[in-house]
Amino acid sequence: LNSRMFISSQNLLVAFKRFTLVMPAVAVCNVGQLAVDLIISTLNLSRVGYLHTDCLIPMAGNNPYSTCKEDAEGLHCPAEVFTAAERKLAVLQIRVPIIQKKSKKFRQMLVSWIKSSGFSRTVVLSSSHAYQRDDQQLHGTPLRYLATPSLLKVSVDTLKELGWREMERVPAFPGVKDADAEPRLCIPGGGITKGLYSDSCLAEDLPLAVLLLFCSEGDNIPDAFALVNHLNDWLHLLDTLGCECKWKIPTSWSLLFGSGIPPALF
Repeated sequence: LNSRMFISSQNLLVAFKRFTLVMPAVAVCNVGQLAVDLIISTLNLSRVGYLHTDCLIPMAGNNPYSTCKEDAEGLHCPAEVFTAAERKLAVLQIRVPIIQKKSKKFRQMLVSWIKSSGFSRTVVLSSSHAYQRDDQQLHGTPLRYLATPSLLKVSVDTLKELGWREMERVPAFPGVKDADAEPRLCIPGGGITKGLYSDSCLAEDLPLAVLLLFCSEGDNIPDAFALVNHLNDWLHLLDTLGCECKWKIPTSWSLLFGSGIPPALF
């Protein structure tokens, strides 16, 4: 696949067996990526490796989670892995779009890595266009979930207690009534979300769940907080930090909409 997982020399013995993996899908409004930013920043996760692949647009930049001048100049790349060993938690952050013709290859690489690493479950944070919702999807909260059969075996009671709604299947041809047409899963704007879920469910039967939010373009910071709060209801990420703990906004968010108008223009 011409793709590899690298682990930093200081953590060569890192083992992900029985860890929970949380990762975003590069989807509309970048809600999943923003939610992952909050997790990494708040829990102060350690970077242990990165994905090297030709499926992602090449990129490099400074440390988006810097807390002081000394660590601000560290080089970061498009897809990196962070962990908290004491929490049995691993987080994959993806910061760039997937090259259009290589999305299938990228999904295959992810599934292969997830299987070989021995994660106990994988949670994909995603989003979908709010304006393309079916009538039945207008009811309730904008949160929806999907779960593979192997995950449902061990988490079905928990998901019921949370009261989340499963992502509805919609008619293959909206507005056309056809008794023989099977409803289908449709996630407009969701990037690789549907493909990764289908690969995990049908071909590999990995324990994988998708949490997604219907959203619209604009300031999506509130959507990110909503999504990560729903995730916290399930995984209890903030419990060990104390009841007063709140999500910590990373320093990079101050530049979400650019660095302002250059004074030289005037």
